[in-house]
Amino acid sequence: MIRVYTQLAQGQRWLQQYQGHPPVLACILGFTATGLIPGISAAGATPSDREYTAIADAEFLVNGVTSKPQYPLPPLTAGASPVLISRAVVEALDIPIYLFNAGLLHPLAVPAIDLGGVPAKCVTSGNALPLNTVKQLFEQGVKWGQQLAIAADGYLIISECVVGGTTTALSVLTGLGIDAVGKVNSSHPDCNHAQKWDVVQIGLRKWAEREMGRDLSSIIPSPHHPITSSSSVDPFQLVAAVGDPMQIVAAGMAIAASCRCGVLLAGGTQMLAVYALAEALASTKSLMNQYSLALQPEQVVVGTTRWVAEDSTGDTVGLARKIGTVPLLATELSFATSCYPQLQAYEQGYVKEGVGAGGCAIAAHLYRRWSQIQLLQAIESLVERYCQS
Repeated sequence: MIRVYTQLAQGQRWLQQYQGHPPVLACILGFTATGLIPGISAAGATPSDREYTAIADAEFLVNGVTSKPQYPLPPLTAGASPVLISRAVVEALDIPIYLFNAGLLHPLAVPAIDLGGVPAKCVTSGNALPLNTVKQLFEQGVKWGQQLAIAADGYLIISECVVGGTTTALSVLTGLGIDAVGKVNSSHPDCNHAQKWDVVQIGLRKWAEREMGRDLSSIIPSPHHPITSSSSVDPFQLVAAVGDPMQIVAAGMAIAASCRCGVLLAGGTQMLAVYALAEALASTKSLMNQYSLALQPEQVVVGTTRWVAEDSTGDTVGLARKIGTVPLLATELSFATSCYPQLQAYEQGYVKEGVGAGGCAIAAHLYRRWSQIQLLQAIESLVERYCQS
């Protein structure tokens, strides 16, 4: 029920090491105004809906089905929120949840650890976050990574909910010198690569022109010519320019936690970007010496869904290989036989992933050895209760 797509030997060792161990789930919530661009995301039918997607998903992740949620799950173009998958597993396996507010537009309806972040401006601004906020969020990620590693008996699942996050992932990956154009995923059935790339180019150019004092538009003739390279970019400045508040928290958390326990970065493109960012941060020796840390790559995997790993309109596997040493895992969960059309929509390419859905499904297979039938039954049972409510 779990397939390893890249770095097979390392991925299999990780799975063997943590077979039967209970996980701890951290979910990092953030907001980027990039998610409000018309058509950029399907994680909410309208831009107004997308303002509340992370807030509603967080409430459902913690509370499950309730008769009167403060923030009901927003309507989607098709399908249903992936938090239904995450909640079904969390509920059945009694997985501890730690919810983090890295920078949201509106207040949460459930208790969360406030990291003192702010919502990010649109990538096109080239000035998404204050630099001091990015550094503070990294420190918070390191702090909580260390604490959660102590609390984890086995491994830490680091998940996210950021609408528009695959576009900020493309921005950060490109800024790190990784050719990610045409490889990222989307909540749309056919990924809107051209729109994402247009947004990213605008933001990176504005940042470069402001910081470096020259027009770099002439040296970006194609999607395969990155604006910068990993050897020259400051990871903090890159996130401040074109990132989102979740990314830097997750990277700091992963680095710190990997020193003591296993880490499952639960997501697709967004978590591949977090891994690449963690590697870039870890290669900054002065920074790692300051925190007495070193990324332990053998302790870290990225885990997602089959719908992401095998998305024909992206190239998640190719992107993982471009990044290099990270094992990419995916649950083999299928909704092909589901009686619920909103779940069947996943098989048509809608939604695909989010709120740690793939990572939680992997945990169900790894911890309790759940089969496809058991996992599907747990999810459908929750969907039935949700529909009745």
